[in-house]
Amino acid sequence: MIGADAVIKCLEEEGVEVVFGYPGVAICPFYNSILQSHIRTVLIRTEQNAAHAASGMARIMGKPGVCAVTSGPGATNVITGIATAFADSIPLICITGQVNSELLGSDVFQEADITGAVESFVKYSYLIKDVNEIPRVFKEAFYIANSGRKGPVLIDIPIDIQNAPVRSFKYPEEVSMRTYKPTVKGNMVQIKKVMRELEKAKRPIICAGGGVLLSDAEQELRDFSEKFRIPVVSTMMGIGVMPTRHPLYYGMVGNNGHPCANRAMNESDLLIMVGARVADRAVSQPDLITYNKVLVHIDVDPAEIGKNVGPHIPLVGDAKHIFQDLDKQEAECSHDEWVDALDGYRRDMQVKRKPNPAYVDPAAFITMLSDKMDEDGIYVADVGQNQIWSCGYHVVKKGRFLTSGGMGTMGYSIPAAMGARLAAGKKQVIAVCGDGSFQMSMMELATMRQHDIPVKIIVLKNQYLGMVREYQHYTYKDHYSVVDLSGSPDLEKLSAAYDLKFLRLHNMDDADKVLDKFLEKDESVLLECLVDPLDLVK
Repeated sequence: MIGADAVIKCLEEEGVEVVFGYPGVAICPFYNSILQSHIRTVLIRTEQNAAHAASGMARIMGKPGVCAVTSGPGATNVITGIATAFADSIPLICITGQVNSELLGSDVFQEADITGAVESFVKYSYLIKDVNEIPRVFKEAFYIANSGRKGPVLIDIPIDIQNAPVRSFKYPEEVSMRTYKPTVKGNMVQIKKVMRELEKAKRPIICAGGGVLLSDAEQELRDFSEKFRIPVVSTMMGIGVMPTRHPLYYGMVGNNGHPCANRAMNESDLLIMVGARVADRAVSQPDLITYNKVLVHIDVDPAEIGKNVGPHIPLVGDAKHIFQDLDKQEAECSHDEWVDALDGYRRDMQVKRKPNPAYVDPAAFITMLSDKMDEDGIYVADVGQNQIWSCGYHVVKKGRFLTSGGMGTMGYSIPAAMGARLAAGKKQVIAVCGDGSFQMSMMELATMRQHDIPVKIIVLKNQYLGMVREYQHYTYKDHYSVVDLSGSPDLEKLSAAYDLKFLRLHNMDDADKVLDKFLEKDESVLLECLVDPLDLVK
């Protein structure tokens, strides 16, 4: 056994089924050894998307996704995907090949200090210098990535270490790291304090973030909400913690959130923030959310509690464990009057749009798509205006909503949808993007074709970088700069080049019929929707 064989054995021990990546000489021993394994390899067309695909898989499986790329530009290209996962706390194992150990630091061909370069975007990184350390390193890496506040871990392996003989292979059964022991169970004294405040509160609300989904705590949160009649709002990353049409769910908060949700959070007297960072996109003025209310902040990462706003009751722990404990508590409280008031806000504060009938109305289209999707379908939104329309108008039933929230990385949806599809088996997976974000990852149509990964793709085409154009509309009074997408490819011809079924929707007149064709078979389809170039999300 050589080091590369040991790496593959570690992945098998961790139950890894797919590795996304792009080979090069420095990672060739790894890709040679993987031929003897049942692990499936997927050749991505650019390294950034290897991390995005692994991220999509991780979010559906609930365990780390894996990508492997070569040294130098292969490693530096994957950084954006790593940073995207880090910002959203997605567990990844990123394996990078490296030049010979004795050449490190001498600026040889395709050498890059990747462990140094990713320092800001990983939970931890390893540079393996002893082949016999491989089992320990991989056991620790998978544990670190998928415990506490989840996130990416990078493992850099020089080519000589991959080729070095292993004395003996023994995969550790347990991990014991003196300096890393994340808190899982919540402090019962603090939990009792939360219940006392709940008994006093007249207008409580739960604001759920992505941490609820990462800890698989959706059902526990719903049980708590329903037991005590507590309304729920979510951040962008928390979309899906409650079905969109659940009577106690009032939408997404933040700059582009639902007015009803923002008003509910502002008027509450007890705000239970769980699995959310209190970052600027969800809470533009953090100090205001503590005004005239009690703030409870629940998070598995103690560094997040108090970082942007000081809570009255901090509660460190895993959301699933904490809500299991909260669900066992009893309290005398009634919030019917508050729920009735919020129901009134929901009716009266509907966003009123005036779409151009000559084009597809993205809001109405996304709602129609949602209603036609399978109940457990997976919707992957890209970044830009398409993301905000998706957040506002996609209806989650029993499925999932994936997007890049923390980093806002364009080009995320197609590779993430591929990873999600490989993790989800036969479940329906749809990627929705703009014509700008589509062109950042359209090369992955070849990956979908080569590896038979059926993903349905919708391109909301307005011939602009729509979100930036909208910002320039408001900020610079229609003084547009570098947002015109003229020169974009003919998507019908592009689809033919990749042997992909193509549909085009000009306006809402034929939307019902076209969507039925789009969804009728379990196959890859590209649907181009022509959107008014001047349509706005606000």
